[in-house]
Amino acid sequence: MSQGSPRDGFFRHVAQTSDAPLGLEITDADGVFLRTRDGREIIDFISGIAVSSLGHGHPEVVRAVQEQAARHMHVMVYGEFIQRPQSALAARLASLLPDTLDRIYFVNSGTEANEAALKLAKKHTRRHRFVAFRNGYHGDTQGSLSVTGRDVYRTPYEPLLPDVTFCDFNDPAVKELITGDVAAVILEPIQGEGGIIASDPHWLAAVRKRCTETGTLLIFDEIQSGFGRTGRLFAFEHYGIVPDILTMAKAMGGGMPLGGLASSSDIFRAFMFDPPLSHVTTFGGHPVSCAAAEAALRVLMRDGLMERAPEIERKAREILCGKGIVEVRGRGAMLGLQLTDAETTRKVVTHCLEKHGILLGWTLHSNTLVRLAPPLIIDQTLLEQTLLTIRDAVSRVAEDL
Repeated sequence: MSQGSPRDGFFRHVAQTSDAPLGLEITDADGVFLRTRDGREIIDFISGIAVSSLGHGHPEVVRAVQEQAARHMHVMVYGEFIQRPQSALAARLASLLPDTLDRIYFVNSGTEANEAALKLAKKHTRRHRFVAFRNGYHGDTQGSLSVTGRDVYRTPYEPLLPDVTFCDFNDPAVKELITGDVAAVILEPIQGEGGIIASDPHWLAAVRKRCTETGTLLIFDEIQSGFGRTGRLFAFEHYGIVPDILTMAKAMGGGMPLGGLASSSDIFRAFMFDPPLSHVTTFGGHPVSCAAAEAALRVLMRDGLMERAPEIERKAREILCGKGIVEVRGRGAMLGLQLTDAETTRKVVTHCLEKHGILLGWTLHSNTLVRLAPPLIIDQTLLEQTLLTIRDAVSRVAEDL
């Protein structure tokens, strides 16, 4: 029996997550461009949701994937065999992180990284409570969803994990909630899905101080903000504050699925004993993904691509102003364009894609915010042209409403 076209297979047999997927049939992608079956060329101005920071198909990443796939792919569950791509990537990351983050545990995704971080915090501290923040987002599995502070995601799946207390982001009252029975505080230094909200430096320092006083671990979720998106390798470097556990994913793999968490040798000992193998993963740290990640990290650091992030922010703030635009917020190439209302936002995103081939980030759950996260490799001319087109689209839609 004929299998039909890719489009037919997608709509008939791929499980859907919304009743109105974009449905673009992608044939190939390179640099900042996606190409579709019907011949359209689309500017990926969200980098596959902050994944493709080096653009699509960077030749050094592709070569690393090909060479490692030719050597070996999966050979044993994570943590049992010595595999060069894992060891090399862990050593390289540790050399770029503070001394207290000297070990890396590799997983497959950001959600898995946060799941592992929560388990590690509980086992190390022998406590069970968590403090998290409203509008924070940490993933969709049961554990990560339990510390996600958005009812629209949580309510359909309750009851979730007990003993999670939520506080408003940047609210000094959180200090009263961080007590000696709290295993960990988990937060995004810059909230992503919650609206691109940066933490206040003095507030974050106070949270760090209170965690230290109470023996509570501080987990920074840098799934979206990591690997150069804000102008530093990780956003916490802007604040001069080091977490006890750092979670990462998205841009980490250079386009391949990979996540990880960094912490100290002392904290990671909790996974080794009582019992051993108390947190395991079959495909975590896949050698092909690790080879891609090592290549991506090498390119990021060697070519000074993180230095592009502040310039992207500067241009966005300079150009994106006028009718219909409330503000631009965020840091580096992790930006949010706040518009006046949901209808304007929907029409702007649709207009930019259909009329100008610009793919922007927008969800029903942040319905007045356009997320901007272009690849760090985008050239200056294309960046300016794209921003001008977005500005003009907002103005046009605002005038029509």
